[in-house]
Amino acid sequence: MSAKILVIGGSDAGISAALRARECDPASEVTMLVADGYPNFSICGIPYFLSGEVPDWRDLAHRTIDQIEATGVELRLNERAVAIAPEDKTVATMTAHGTNRLGYDRLVIATGAEPMLPPITGLSELGPTDGVHVLHTMDDTFALRRFLEQSDCKRVAVIGAGYIGMEVAEALTARGRQLIVLEAYEQVLPRTLDPELAAHVQTELERHGVEVNCGVTVEEMARDGDKIVITNGGGPDCVADLVLVAGGVTPSVGLAERAGAQLGAAGAIAVDPRMRTTLPDVLAAGDCVHTHHAMLAEPTYMPLGTTAHKQGRVAGENAVGGDRMFTGIVGTQVVRAFEAVITATGLRDQAATSAGYHPLTVAVTADDHKRYYPGATPIQMHITGDVDTGRLLGAQLVGRLGAEIAKRIDIIATACQHDLRVDELNDLDLSYTPPLGSPWDALQLAAQAWVAARAGQARHVKA
Repeated sequence: MSAKILVIGGSDAGISAALRARECDPASEVTMLVADGYPNFSICGIPYFLSGEVPDWRDLAHRTIDQIEATGVELRLNERAVAIAPEDKTVATMTAHGTNRLGYDRLVIATGAEPMLPPITGLSELGPTDGVHVLHTMDDTFALRRFLEQSDCKRVAVIGAGYIGMEVAEALTARGRQLIVLEAYEQVLPRTLDPELAAHVQTELERHGVEVNCGVTVEEMARDGDKIVITNGGGPDCVADLVLVAGGVTPSVGLAERAGAQLGAAGAIAVDPRMRTTLPDVLAAGDCVHTHHAMLAEPTYMPLGTTAHKQGRVAGENAVGGDRMFTGIVGTQVVRAFEAVITATGLRDQAATSAGYHPLTVAVTADDHKRYYPGATPIQMHITGDVDTGRLLGAQLVGRLGAEIAKRIDIIATACQHDLRVDELNDLDLSYTPPLGSPWDALQLAAQAWVAARAGQARHVKA
């Protein structure tokens, strides 16, 4: 008898689960509930649609509706799950036309995340028609695009200097708007980079005309005619035509929590390495769940598209009787800000110390390829290892677009995931030709600097 699989959510984790279930068991009946009409759209690509680099919003779809349905997955668009009854294996749903109740043998929850709204006085009273936006769904995208096109919008304030803040600042600068970024922390990308590297990113933003104010807490927001007045603590007040709130996300867990699922790190749904929740025959994946980290003893919460795809694939396979394990992440990230590329993976000092390591971080600058070949550019690197064992713990890189920055962080991520020591980076057989690299890659030069610093530290202690 074929299994009846119900998937709640049609983004990265949901679509991966549905497709993998059908792939592993073509006889399975797989139904996917999508709360809007945009299944399998790339939310990560939205800033590049806003900038005009992706000219047609339809191109953000990884697969068309017809392509998804051709795999045998039943799509139920604009149908929202409102309650899970695990005792009788049903899900209550709502559409514009009424309510339904769907049964399942196994359920995959992939409800994703929701924008995190900071405690700003007046924010809850303002919305897209007032010029105050978030950017999380396709509907958010269309609302922002309409406002840009239909209003005399010249000055845009972005609240938050994380990934979305960086990408939108670039995108709207490309559309001729004047950007100001407001960040409560004392640096841009506070969850990604050490302050010294973040300073390079801020310089790049300012070089392209973006005004950056860090250490600023937005306290109040109010409409004044056709402008939005932003009152800040720790910085000057400002006036904007449009405000984008990019304060991060929080896991969307209400549906699972009401059904009795246990929550874990950061209030996300707790899952085991097979993506099973504490509810019988209910799995979960993506931005709504906590994540197993290969370098930490306890789960963490790190919503990333790559992770959602992998977790969804594991959940889908196990939903039809498989026994696949999600092996965990090391937190690899990359973002572009104009001509700068920013990457990081593994653990920074504070997280490493909290996890029981004894980290040493060394700052190194090396060219992306041989200097005698024209166009060489510097890569700013922080490489972190454990002083006691020599284990590689992570790295942060900032370099120029075209300098293979993402490739290099992938090497570090692979090494971290397989427990290599810092000095073992020197044993890797990496590619070399003068226009693209050096006999000792920039990463290997960083590794050598770290080994020397560790040895110097040991000599100092002995002395």
